[in-house]
Amino acid sequence: MAGAARRRDGHVTQERMLEEAMTAIAEDGLASLTMAALAERLGTSGGHILYYFGSKDLLLLAALRWSEAALAEERRALLARRVTAERKLDLFLRLYLPRGPRDPRWTLWIELWARTPGNAALREAQDELDRGWQEDLESLLAAGVARRRFAPLDTTARASELLALLDGLSTRVVLGQESGRDPRPALEAARSAARLLIAPYVSDPLEGQGM
Repeated sequence: MAGAARRRDGHVTQERMLEEAMTAIAEDGLASLTMAALAERLGTSGGHILYYFGSKDLLLLAALRWSEAALAEERRALLARRVTAERKLDLFLRLYLPRGPRDPRWTLWIELWARTPGNAALREAQDELDRGWQEDLESLLAAGVARRRFAPLDTTARASELLALLDGLSTRVVLGQESGRDPRPALEAARSAARLLIAPYVSDPLEGQGM
């Protein structure tokens, strides 16, 4: 494994650094992640990591971007699937929510949220990543309306409301506030919220009949 982490010149690749950072966060938590600790895990130097990322904050932001890029690919694949809009929405909820209290992506999100008010670069990055989820959920809802699976709705408003609820549920899971750190109740709560916010299409008995 150590050999796979290095290029032929002996340097650890940036992608490998990000992958190992996410693994370390999942195993030991964000507080234990230092440049020195990460360098030891990778068999390199802290200076080598700093050369690429400059600071721990920038490393964390790069790790989050890397993780979100993979999820963006999953979202695109999800939107292209030939399943019902209801099924797509359920899969979207599963993809968004953390997989448990040690979910490294959500650990990073919570940490960076706390830092964004005083950091314009972090705030811009957060807005960019949030926009991807918002736009894809709007697209999913609009397709469901067009196919008469969902009742007509304001896709922008409903997507924003549902994502805000998912953020709250996700935070509770990661902080260990959701039923003994079990993510399953959060998914059920998200499904209930989705049913309230996004009504199914109900056909008019007179629809399609001539006057």
